[in-house]
Amino acid sequence: MARLKLAVLISGRGSNLQALIDACRDPAYPAEIVLTLANEPDALGLERAKAAGVATRVIDHRNFPDRAAFENELTRAIEASGAGLVCLAGFMRLLGAGFVRRWRDRLINIHPSLLPAFKGLHTHERVIEAGARFAGCTVHFVRENMDEGPIIAQAAVPVRPEDTAETLAARVLAQEHVIYPHAVRLIAEGRVRIEGERAVIERARTPTGALVNPTP
Repeated sequence: MARLKLAVLISGRGSNLQALIDACRDPAYPAEIVLTLANEPDALGLERAKAAGVATRVIDHRNFPDRAAFENELTRAIEASGAGLVCLAGFMRLLGAGFVRRWRDRLINIHPSLLPAFKGLHTHERVIEAGARFAGCTVHFVRENMDEGPIIAQAAVPVRPEDTAETLAARVLAQEHVIYPHAVRLIAEGRVRIEGERAVIERARTPTGALVNPTP
């Protein structure tokens, strides 16, 4: 069976890109990265991609007169790569409705909260300020509204009394590196279908029991 071709869009260090690169090294993994696109010329993730032998391209948004022109160039590059799934991995540009519609149900993102809670930026600070007992991360299909769309996978971590935004972010990031390759695998294996605005996972295994924080 042919591997699903991925285009990964980044703006920074590319740690989730690295998680996907590591997963794709396994010949049994059902996907491969064919292109890494960055909108920032100095994005550290470009070096990760080059070290792995993955094709890279920089499309600097500042070189275009408007968002539509920038996103049209993104689409041309993605289409030329043959990618069937676009993975946002720390891509720090809001994407317009036209781009999102063009790649509907073939465009996914990872967000460092348990969506639909704590959309947007500064999630870890807001989790701590709200007194939430759990934090986490979500892989979802992208829709026109920010941080919305059918949820594919989530991971939860406890918030500890001594947590700072930095310590909580590190614990959540470790789980991002687990669930992003997992979600891509589910899609590549044809196990994800969209019903309305829900992602239904075929042959999904549901955890048993419950997490309680603080523990009894």
